[in-house]
Amino acid sequence: MSLRSTAKRWTYLVHRWLGIGGCLLMLLWFVSGMVMLFIGYPKLTPGERLAALPTLADARGWQALSVLPDAVRQEPERIVLTTLRGEPAYVVRSGANMGAWSALTAQALPPVSAQLAEVSAAQFAGGPAFVGAMSLDEDRWTHSRGLDPHRPLYRVGVGGEEPGDVYVSSRTGEVVLDAPRLQQRWNYVGAWLHWLYFLRMQSVDPVWTWMVIVLSALCTVAAVSGGVVGIWRWRFRGQYRSGSKTPYQEPWMRWHHLIGLMASAFVFTWIFSGLMSMNPLGVFSSSHAALEVARYHGEVPRDTGTIAQPAAVLAAVATPQFVPVEIQWRRIGGDLFAVVLDGNADSRLVTERGGALQVSTAFDAGWLQGRVEAMSDARLRRFTILQAPDAYFYPRAAEAMNGAAVRRFPVAMADFDDAGATRVYVDLATGDPLLTMGRRERVGRWLFSFLHSWDLPTLLRQQNGRLIMLLLLSLAGTALCATATVIGYRRLRMTLRRKRHRHAPFSERSRRDLPRL
Repeated sequence: MSLRSTAKRWTYLVHRWLGIGGCLLMLLWFVSGMVMLFIGYPKLTPGERLAALPTLADARGWQALSVLPDAVRQEPERIVLTTLRGEPAYVVRSGANMGAWSALTAQALPPVSAQLAEVSAAQFAGGPAFVGAMSLDEDRWTHSRGLDPHRPLYRVGVGGEEPGDVYVSSRTGEVVLDAPRLQQRWNYVGAWLHWLYFLRMQSVDPVWTWMVIVLSALCTVAAVSGGVVGIWRWRFRGQYRSGSKTPYQEPWMRWHHLIGLMASAFVFTWIFSGLMSMNPLGVFSSSHAALEVARYHGEVPRDTGTIAQPAAVLAAVATPQFVPVEIQWRRIGGDLFAVVLDGNADSRLVTERGGALQVSTAFDAGWLQGRVEAMSDARLRRFTILQAPDAYFYPRAAEAMNGAAVRRFPVAMADFDDAGATRVYVDLATGDPLLTMGRRERVGRWLFSFLHSWDLPTLLRQQNGRLIMLLLLSLAGTALCATATVIGYRRLRMTLRRKRHRHAPFSERSRRDLPRL
């Protein structure tokens, strides 16, 4: 047998048996993927969180930042004044460490109890919270690594307009996730099924990770081999004896061949991009941290001044149209700023100049550029202000996997001339670095996000047309995998019958083969 004939035979065999092994899994991926177009995995978006917070009203008598312990104020990532357990409180986070202090008494808030978690959940939901908050480290809806600083969590059942479960941080008492019951039910045939989360035991689970990678890789090979076989079997010139371009006359085989020719390219790119979403072997992760955000923040200021007084900050920004619910203090270039947010996720930036507070909606681009340059030793090659989405920085709907990420405009885009061609997007309204990407991450964006969900900004603006096209192609993929499932079942049944016949005793086979009178 020639090398060509051998390769062709193995291609047929690989497609047959990988298809039999993976057809049902791929069928479930397509069905659950269609559900995910409309119902996402439970998450708490910034808008949902802010909309549930009560107003920061009269701040007279509230303690300033200076009452926080010195050790807490040295290197915080963020200091936030919000409402916890029914009272104004400071939440300070530094790495994996979190703590909360009362803005009224300056005392550290006691550990969160089940009763306090129920109070927080009821306030968030705007309805009753059921008694019996359950403490847990992780469950099927809380695999996100972003929840690690808050673990263990309290799960509280709530009523109201959207009954379901609310998850409360045991460190601070903040609501960190909501999972309405209707969303949970849809997720059993959506994201939870799609990502095989029933096999995932914890947020970091190498066994689950490699299981998904291996299964996705095998199904990718099945899709590629199927496309090759389909093209080989199609008569581009002439016809088979039946007068058809396809050799298959049995309906299931015929439909599998025809649908495969039409949808095989999409099936391959969709499964391959699903494999890429797992970042196998870290191929889309930069080999080292290119940016030093600590240098961007600068030294901790010794004298915080008027900007550290909540009453002064709230008095400076409050208007009938802007009702604050949270204050977030930022440190950029060694200077302290306050970002005030309302329930609509609108923001005001408060700076201090000569003891007087000034209110604006964004940082000066020229001033911010000088601070961004400090992030890296490499030369800042380009600094641009974007007023609209580009191919890498764009908002997504809440049901999308990254739908909770902040993506607003204008935003500053900075490109550094380092080995990884690092790019960072900095929010002009808050000064936060929102997205950092090297060359590898940008490649991953195209091989996963684009191929998997067609998320170019131009396509996202035509949301209905994009959804219709994705649904039609997903239905084609579903039909292809459904026909493969039937064909695979028949092949397995026939193979098992042959084996039973081959291993049956001679006398039994003789009786079976005798003609019936």
